[in-house]
Amino acid sequence: MTAVVEKPVRPAVPTEAGGARAAVFALALFETRRLLTRPPVVIAFLVYLGWTVWRGGKDWDGYPALQDVDRATQGAPMLVGLAVLLSVNHAALRSRRHGTEQHFAVLALPPWRRTVAHALSVVAAALLTAVCVAAQFGREALRPGAIGRGSVAELLVGPLIVLLSGLVGLLMAQLVRSAIAAPLTVVFFLLLFLFFTGGPSDGATRWLMPVVGEASSTTLPSDLLGRPAAWHALYLAGLALCAGMVAVLVAGGRKPVVMAGAAGAVAMTLVGGVAQAGGDSTGLARARERATVHPEQVQSCARRDGSTYCAFPEWGPRVADWAGVVDRVRSLAGGGAHGQDVVVRQRVEARYGLSGDGALRPLERPHEVTVGTRWGGNRVPEFSAAVAGVLVAGNEKASTSMCDGRMVTVMWLALGRESDPVAALRRVRLDDSVTGSALVLQPTDGMYMTAAQTEVLRELLDRPRGEVTARVKSHWAELTEPKVTAARAARLLGVKAPEGDDKCLD
Repeated sequence: MTAVVEKPVRPAVPTEAGGARAAVFALALFETRRLLTRPPVVIAFLVYLGWTVWRGGKDWDGYPALQDVDRATQGAPMLVGLAVLLSVNHAALRSRRHGTEQHFAVLALPPWRRTVAHALSVVAAALLTAVCVAAQFGREALRPGAIGRGSVAELLVGPLIVLLSGLVGLLMAQLVRSAIAAPLTVVFFLLLFLFFTGGPSDGATRWLMPVVGEASSTTLPSDLLGRPAAWHALYLAGLALCAGMVAVLVAGGRKPVVMAGAAGAVAMTLVGGVAQAGGDSTGLARARERATVHPEQVQSCARRDGSTYCAFPEWGPRVADWAGVVDRVRSLAGGGAHGQDVVVRQRVEARYGLSGDGALRPLERPHEVTVGTRWGGNRVPEFSAAVAGVLVAGNEKASTSMCDGRMVTVMWLALGRESDPVAALRRVRLDDSVTGSALVLQPTDGMYMTAAQTEVLRELLDRPRGEVTARVKSHWAELTEPKVTAARAARLLGVKAPEGDDKCLD
């Protein structure tokens, strides 16, 4: 039994270079049309667009930081990439499946030029993905309250994933002339992705994957991210070009330009791969340490109505929102707290980068309040609670260790001006409850509410705001006295005595 080795069939009619190029582009246009109308690709783009539209404007906080938004554009294009991989592989094997390979001998295009046409169709799919990514990022960037800076290199990851996937599918069609190869490649990629994402999030090997996620939900200043996004984009571009050039070489393309392109692609991949694994520089580590331990050295401060607001450079536009919360809380307070000036200090734990979440310790300086780098949603009542705690207890450290009836006053100040105070109470508590005991969240350590304190607060929230505000101001000294009980606070505020437990946790 003898093995039959298939050799590329040379075209019977020689053509000029210009005519061959025109034929390649004509075939590329045809294959692009077919690729973009293939059911898997159409479905993948529809799912991508539907997911993007549905998710748009539904992030947890509501005020996007663009240095986080650019990374959020990278996951969905992976679905498009898998669909393009399968479809390009299927298209490249079309003549093999239909038994028409021998008929291509009469055409002006040799197999390697037909492979170039298929590769160009993948470029069109990547460009369409780039348009989708730009629209997704642009929509978030135009939202009111958006801050920060996005990275072009991070935005390129999605289109490059589609380009890489399609060219890998084309390469598989040249190496393994079987329709089962592409689905097996997809399964292999999925298993590889699960393996790497399940490993250590700070390892250098994770940058070998197309998409590199982060374990932390913290928003950092863009100059402290430390992600080698540009090198990673170069690495992905090099991998994609390697796959395309090798596919052309296997198909018979031996021209100097192809050989040079393959060598250049290998160099790009190596340079990008090595550079992206270099880790954080000493200068970046020092900058993160300074921003965490001594934020005042890198922040600018502004004064509004006597209070001082200090923020990292990108968060300057957020000062007005913070000042509005402080004014609302102070308007409900009595005694000296009604006109008490505070210092709002933006703080972040940046020493670990985006590889983990670090807790912020409460400040001990008088009337200084912490605010984080995220805003909107639950972050607003959490900041209100922090401001109220400082106005009542004097500093953050004292407010987090406070465990008496003063919590009723603190939570009234935090929620009394909300349009739906009960919903805000639910959002600010760790267990999303409005009854019983619970931990109240704020930018630093939480504050504890007993069941009795919750009962009294609920009674206050159901009463007219003006009536409760007047009682709070007239009995301010008694309500803010250490060791005051929830029952005593209830009598002073004119509501029934609570029946729940008023014991605090250690």
